[in-house]
Amino acid sequence: MLRQRVLTALLLAPLAILLILFVPTDLFAWLLAAAFLAATWEWTRLSGMKDRRTRGVVLGVAAVLFVLLWLVRASAWLWPALIAAGVAWWLVVCMWLRHFAFAAAPTPENRNLKLLAGVFVIFPAWVAALSIHGSQPHGHVWAFLAMLLVWTADTGAYFSGRFFGKRKLAPQISPGKTWAGVYGAFAASAVVIAAGGWLLGVRDARLAGLVVVTVVTVASSIVGDLLESLMKRHANVKDSGVLFPGHGGLLDRLDSVFAALPFFALGKLLLGF
Repeated sequence: MLRQRVLTALLLAPLAILLILFVPTDLFAWLLAAAFLAATWEWTRLSGMKDRRTRGVVLGVAAVLFVLLWLVRASAWLWPALIAAGVAWWLVVCMWLRHFAFAAAPTPENRNLKLLAGVFVIFPAWVAALSIHGSQPHGHVWAFLAMLLVWTADTGAYFSGRFFGKRKLAPQISPGKTWAGVYGAFAASAVVIAAGGWLLGVRDARLAGLVVVTVVTVASSIVGDLLESLMKRHANVKDSGVLFPGHGGLLDRLDSVFAALPFFALGKLLLGF
């Protein structure tokens, strides 16, 4: 499994880096929307929606919402409000994780609740990603740094948890996650943000603020990972899909990203970068 994960990452990472750094924001928006739509398709399955035609209708509605959000991007308040809503949502998720049996039963009401939750998972993250990517100066680099933080935290958590993990983080939700993994995620991301901030010219007091944003971003990425694990446990499946060998589905790759992006985007706005 580790070999498959490494090989898949080596193939996907260069493509993702090239797209983030060199594709114009207008095109990046629709490439990202396509990826998020694929993740939405997997989310409908985890939510308990079995009929493929109905799932297709949900996907069509999501596509329309992406278009509408893009058309109102010039609004001075709507996109920041959506990013703030995304941050608030992930704080609510922390309460859901404490009561992990909530909405577990396969009822129509719980299915609809999880579909609604998907709205707060998917769309604020998309808006946050474009807000970062389209910012000036160095928006593309900031977007890459945000993604790199998540990737580095995930890698640090994996290896730290594998070699040092004993105390479980959330055994009822994701037995493989440990507190050692959390510490590894924070340590690895600290190195990345120190180097990234320096290269971006952040060498004043705002560097301390950037470190705080990083800590919160990495913590939120762990919450995003746990939420998807909870959804998979409720749906009684191992992975959200089989798109990537060793990695599962697209949602398995984006769960941490969905949670991290609104926090990073909001922190960047507050710090004035």
